[in-house]
Amino acid sequence: MSIRYAIRPALPAAHLFHVTCSVEQPDPQGQQFMLPAWIPGSYMIREFARNIVRISALADGRQVPLQKMDKHTWRAPPAKRIELAYEVYAWDFSVRAAHLDETHGFFNGTSVFLLPIGLEAERCWVDILPPAGTRFRSWKVATGLKPAKGTRPMGFGSYEAHNYDDLIDCPVEMGDFALARFDVFGTPHEIAITGNVPKLDLPRLTKDLTSLCETQVMMFEPRTRKPPFARYVFLTMAMGDGYGGLEHRNSTALVTKREGLPFAEMTESTEAYRKFLGLASHEYFHCWNVKRIRPAAFVPYDLGRENYTRLLWLSEGFTSYYDDLLLLRAGLLNEAQYLASLATAITTVTQRPSRLKQSVAESSFDAWIKYYRQDESAPNSVVNYYQKGSLVALALDLSIRSRTRGKRSLDDVMRLLWKQWKSAGDNYKGVAEDQLANAVEEAAGLSMAHEIAAWTEGTSDPDYESLFAPFGVRCAQRADVDAAHFALLGVKIDHGNQECKLAHVFDGSPAQAAGLSGNDVLIALNGLRVTPANLDTLLSRYAAGDVIEASAFRRDELMRFEVKLASRPPIKFALESEITSGIDARRLREGWMGKTRVRRQRG
Repeated sequence: MSIRYAIRPALPAAHLFHVTCSVEQPDPQGQQFMLPAWIPGSYMIREFARNIVRISALADGRQVPLQKMDKHTWRAPPAKRIELAYEVYAWDFSVRAAHLDETHGFFNGTSVFLLPIGLEAERCWVDILPPAGTRFRSWKVATGLKPAKGTRPMGFGSYEAHNYDDLIDCPVEMGDFALARFDVFGTPHEIAITGNVPKLDLPRLTKDLTSLCETQVMMFEPRTRKPPFARYVFLTMAMGDGYGGLEHRNSTALVTKREGLPFAEMTESTEAYRKFLGLASHEYFHCWNVKRIRPAAFVPYDLGRENYTRLLWLSEGFTSYYDDLLLLRAGLLNEAQYLASLATAITTVTQRPSRLKQSVAESSFDAWIKYYRQDESAPNSVVNYYQKGSLVALALDLSIRSRTRGKRSLDDVMRLLWKQWKSAGDNYKGVAEDQLANAVEEAAGLSMAHEIAAWTEGTSDPDYESLFAPFGVRCAQRADVDAAHFALLGVKIDHGNQECKLAHVFDGSPAQAAGLSGNDVLIALNGLRVTPANLDTLLSRYAAGDVIEASAFRRDELMRFEVKLASRPPIKFALESEITSGIDARRLREGWMGKTRVRRQRG
C-alpha cells in the first residue's frame, strides 16, 4: 500500500496551495485524516489546520461528505479508495509553516500533508507540480526528498518518502533561487538561496560550509567520515531582516539577513556572516542531536498534542554549545571571538532573574506554554534552555576535560549517545530523563550525577571562574554600563518603532520599584522628551542614586513615576586566554578548542 499526494501552487498571488491525498484500501470503518498540530523542532501548538480554506472528498470516484471530528481531524465514509482535495493558505514567512507568492513557494509537510491515521508507516509519494504560466518557467525545486525515477534533480515531478515521518521532515523550496553544490567527504551537499543578494560570493560560502560540515562529521565519525544521510540541503531565505532555522533529517530551513551572506568584495569575516555560519552550524549539528539522538518523549512523535520532555536543554542547549565551538575548530572563528561569544552567553543568563526561579529542566517541560509564548515578564520568569543549556554543556565539557587531564570530553559522551542510536536501529527508545549521567560515567569514567542535577534540575550557577582556570582562561566580572537604560533603570527597550516602549522591566530594578511596567511607553525624563535614540544620552547626565521623574503612558493614561537610579550596575563577564599559562593549561585549551585550526580565519 502507498499514499499518494500532489501539491501545486495554484494561486501564488492569493497564497494558495492545492493539495490532494489519495489512499488505496483505506480503513473499512471510515478513514480518518489529521493535519499535525505542531512541527518537530518548534515546541508550540500551531494549529496548522486553521490554514485549510476548504476541503472535499471523493469515495470510489463519487463526491462524499467529510465528518469533522475535532480541530484537525476529518473522517471519510467507508470506501475502497479515498481522495481528499483541499486548499492551504500559505502566508507564514518563517521556517515553520508554508509561504507562497509570485516570487517563490516554501512549505513544511506538517503544514500541507494530511496524515491518514493508522497508515503512518506506509510509503508516500508526492507529485510536486509547477504553477501555471510562463512567468514561472524558470522555477525549480530544492528539497531533501528523493526524486522518483524519471524526475530530474531540482525539477518538478514525483518524489518519494519511506513513510509519513520522512515525508514531513523534508521541507520544499520552489522558485528561481541561487544554487551551489559541494561535497563533504564524498557526500553531496547543496545550498539554495532565495532572495536578492547582490554579488553573492557562493565559492566562499561553500568553502566555509565545507569546513564546518567536515568538522562536525569528524567529531561524530572520526573513522568512517560518513554523515548520517546520503545528501544534505541548506534551504536559505535571505531578506532585509530576519533570523532563524529549523532542523530536519537531511536538510534545514534557514532565514537570514542579506548582510549575513558573503559578497564578492568582503575581505573580512563580518559579525553578520559569522552569525549566519553559527546558525548553519547549529542546524547541521541537529542531524545527530535531536533528529536521531532524541528524548524518549519524541520516540515516536505524537503530532496531535504536546510531547513533554525535560531534556530540551540537551537537545537544543548542547547543540547551542557546539555551534560556535565547531566554528572555532573549523577555523571560522578565532579564539578571541569564541571567548567573547561565551562571555556574552554567560552574561545574558546571569543577568536574567528567571534563572533563580526556573530550572532549565522545568523550562524544557514548559516550552509549550512559556518559551514560545514569551511576554513582557519573560526575563523574570522564563529560562532560555538554549543559552542555559549551552552553559550546562560548557560546564560539563570543561569538568570532564580537567578531571581526566584532557583524555576525555563531552565529545566522547556525544559519540557514545550516537553509537547507542546506531546500534539500536528501529528499536531505539530515545534518551531517558536521567540517562546523561550514565553516559558521562560510561564515556568518561566520572560520576557527575550530582553536578548534572544541580545544573539542570536546580537553579545554581556553575562556578565559571573555577571551570576556566585549568584551561588558562581568565574569567573576569565587570560592571555593565554599556547601556545606561539597562544599567540605571533596569529595563529593556523595544526598538521596533519610534516610541520608547519598555519591552521588559527586570525584577528588583529601579524601574520596577518605581512602578513602571512592561509595555509602558516612556515619554519624558525630568520634563525632557524621550525617544529610543536619546534615552541613553539623557540618562548619562545622571549618576547612580539620583532621583528623576519619569513620565509614561500606560495604555492611554499618562502617569508619572519617581525613580531612584541604580547604585550597582549589573555584572557582565569577560573571558581571555592568559598568555603566561603553563603547558598543561595550553594543552587542555588546545584539546578543547581544537588543534587542527590550521586554516587562517579571514578577519
